[in-house]
Amino acid sequence: MAARSLASLSLSFGLVSIPVKLYTATDSGSTVRFNLLSKDGSRLKQQYVSEKTREVVPREEMVKGYEFEKDQFVIFSPDELKALEEGASHIVEIVSFVPEKGVDPIYYDKTYYIAPDKRGGKPYSLLRAAMAKTGRCAIAKWASKGKSHMVQIRPIEGGLVFQQLLFADEVRSIDELHVEDVAVSDAEMKLAVQLIEQASEDHYDASQYRDEEKERVLAAIDAKIAGKEIISQEPVEISPSGQVIDLVEALKKSLSTGKRSAAASKTAAAKAPAAEPPAPRKSAKRTTASVAAIPKRAKKA
Repeated sequence: MAARSLASLSLSFGLVSIPVKLYTATDSGSTVRFNLLSKDGSRLKQQYVSEKTREVVPREEMVKGYEFEKDQFVIFSPDELKALEEGASHIVEIVSFVPEKGVDPIYYDKTYYIAPDKRGGKPYSLLRAAMAKTGRCAIAKWASKGKSHMVQIRPIEGGLVFQQLLFADEVRSIDELHVEDVAVSDAEMKLAVQLIEQASEDHYDASQYRDEEKERVLAAIDAKIAGKEIISQEPVEISPSGQVIDLVEALKKSLSTGKRSAAASKTAAAKAPAAEPPAPRKSAKRTTASVAAIPKRAKKA
């Protein structure tokens, strides 16, 4: 299925204007969702009820308002709401360039891709290559649907990522948690560093991990479709939070366990025959009822 753009934008880079298109970079539609049904199996329809009259209010009689004090609202007409959104701009203005790791990921919000539009190929490629060479990313301003946004534009292999950022007042401070700073010994630090180095990788490879919870839920759905009873898993026992442990001994055991696991993995890999492609899941042969059990992403109202 071909990617569909969300918007056409103009990326302002000095005196250069780069026409680009905006695309989603993530897909939440693969999440397993359940529908609300009545006991007879029919879908339930969402309705809005007036707190005052307890009667259902049809959509055509709904209005939008802003609560400025407790239970005190100022009402906006559709034309007034539209006027508030007229500040939206198709221009994304780059205001600075910072080191690639100069933005704390805690400020990351929604992630998009941008690709060059007509006649934007060369300036797009130039900006991407220049940022990659200098090890910097762009910080830009953008206004959309009544809200200002700050975005980070960073180069990746094959294109540019358009990372929407949170403002400072949208991120809570960890100081609110009053985390205690406990002193650690040199021996504890040395062992902890060794443990980190033992489990270190050059980068995070998302393809090496599976959504095991999603697979478990889908397997349960397949079993349910097949008429089997779903057996609840036994709860995992958790050690009391106040348990006192010997930190050094725990770190030493972790190191030795990690070394044994690594050695066992290498031995198994050497003895193992050439890997064969995994067999398809039996649940792939789903009937119409199977597909209906995993609802599609609902459209926004």
